[in-house]
Amino acid sequence: MNKAMDETKKDYQDVDDASPTPFRHGTRMPPIDIEFCDLTYTVQTGRTGKKLILCGVSGQFRSGELTAILGPSGAGKSTLLNVLAGYKCQEVGGLVRINGDPRVLRDFRKMSCYIMQEDLIQPKLTVLEAMHFAADFKLGYKISRNKKAAVIEEILETLRLINAQNTMTNKLSGGEKKRLSIALELANNPPVIFLDEPTTGLDEMSSIQCIDLLQRVAQSGRTVVCSIHTPSATIFQKFHQVYVVVAGQCAYRGPYSDVVPFLDYVGIECPKHYNPADFIIEVASGEYGVEFIEKMVSMIDNRHPIIPIEKSPRFMMEISTEKKYSKLPWCDQFTILFKRMMLQLYRDRNYMYLKMSLHVFLGFFIGGLFFGCGNDGSKTLFNFGFCFACLIVLLYIPMLPILLHFPLQVQLVKRENFNRWYDLSPYFCALTVATIPAQLVLTAIYITMVYLISGQPLELFRCVMFFSTCFVCAFIAESIAHAIASTLSIVNGMFVGPAMTVPLMLVAVQGIGSTDPLPIYRSFVMYLSYIRYGLEALVVATYGYNREKLPCPPEEIYCQYRIPRELLRTMGMEHSQFGINFVALLLILIICKVTGFYLLKQRVRPNKTFQTLHLIGKLVKNHFSTQ
Repeated sequence: MNKAMDETKKDYQDVDDASPTPFRHGTRMPPIDIEFCDLTYTVQTGRTGKKLILCGVSGQFRSGELTAILGPSGAGKSTLLNVLAGYKCQEVGGLVRINGDPRVLRDFRKMSCYIMQEDLIQPKLTVLEAMHFAADFKLGYKISRNKKAAVIEEILETLRLINAQNTMTNKLSGGEKKRLSIALELANNPPVIFLDEPTTGLDEMSSIQCIDLLQRVAQSGRTVVCSIHTPSATIFQKFHQVYVVVAGQCAYRGPYSDVVPFLDYVGIECPKHYNPADFIIEVASGEYGVEFIEKMVSMIDNRHPIIPIEKSPRFMMEISTEKKYSKLPWCDQFTILFKRMMLQLYRDRNYMYLKMSLHVFLGFFIGGLFFGCGNDGSKTLFNFGFCFACLIVLLYIPMLPILLHFPLQVQLVKRENFNRWYDLSPYFCALTVATIPAQLVLTAIYITMVYLISGQPLELFRCVMFFSTCFVCAFIAESIAHAIASTLSIVNGMFVGPAMTVPLMLVAVQGIGSTDPLPIYRSFVMYLSYIRYGLEALVVATYGYNREKLPCPPEEIYCQYRIPRELLRTMGMEHSQFGINFVALLLILIICKVTGFYLLKQRVRPNKTFQTLHLIGKLVKNHFSTQ
């Protein structure tokens, strides 16, 4: 035990004495050593078939080292990374130890971060603003603004982003986006960092800079593990340790300098002036014979045996101290998310101008179609069509932009939530509140224009009922879009969303103009559509509450529906109450919001039911693809 503690002290001394040591202002975190034994991972391939992706791999990743996971395509390197990061937990066997103790996944996620291959970064923010928001999420409000600024400045300088701190994230180069993805996760100084192919999409110089920075990060005392595809010789020699995966098995683990001697050990010589990384991948791919793969897998335990990591009291003390750091309160998460969303909405002014122009255009167009029919006794049926047209506009206009935009946002939410930036409930609440002002303004512009142009009654209580109904219907359409976009991709959502609206519209107008009562089952289906409640509420607001007879133009001999009560009777809405319909709309809005939140939660962290449904969907897709 004393020997282990001496080694721990030496490790700390080595880190402290390293020059230069980055992140001097960051919160000191305990070093983490990861050990995994006989890890297995299986996936369903058919109705009863299973495929073993990881076949009992073992290894160690130590603090202060930059480790590369190599292997041919489909070898299982990304799967191994996902399992170790806790991104995949189902169908996993084996044991993962942290500093000698079995891993507690919930605690491990607090001390680690996972930077995925695709560089998804919040748009409409500068680099500095994105870093400040990340620091607020990860460090909270207990740390002063000046200290946060010092931490951010140090990270940006270390990752060579200081000159781009005022640049919008969508204008960064590929290398800068990759470095910013890393910088955002370093705000709370995590001791373990996982990266999935950090050099993908970068040129050679940017790749070298990226790996060089990761090397510096590892040397500051962190455990940095990344999967990488065909590194150059210059990049390869920057890794302290290399782990090669072949068909779900470990073919090599050890320092990069021992790759060539190990290949000699198994009986194959690496040619001079040949990149050892390329050569070992070629051997692992079977280009020199399957027998060499078998030798590598069988001989690695003799060449580099795994020595179990001993438990250290100091490690346990520091980790238990780390657990005492409280999570950012719900209200603080909501506040930070709301500020970020409002800033992004304000920055996206071209998009808002476009939506505003569309609402103005539709206001003139729909208002022109129903010009003056609101106070014309000969056009009351046309005015009924006006109410229905308003609901249709307020169905599609709020829905379609969300179906195009939100699926991409869900990927960002999934990443930030996995790395414990915030919970889903404050995010969804902030999203709901942040969209209210813009939706109110845009809907008010459209309704005001069409209401005045079409000559609707200018009585205050009727205006309040009409406008409030339209506002709630717009929010319902927005909520339906969020529920669909939380579950489906852009392509599928753009198909399912409009397709779902067709039955909503059709069942809403059942029985209109007919004196025969509808069967119970048809009435039940009709009142499942929120459009029916909205239509009744708008018609009652326009013609209910004992509205006087409408004037009939002189050129018209007879106006059948100049008496509003007669129109309500013909439409089957004589006994409809505005209050009942409006309360029903509010209940539907709440149900849609709850459903949207539930579906978003299942998209980010699916339960067993949704995992089963996803598996069934994959099986059906594979079945039809093989026909």
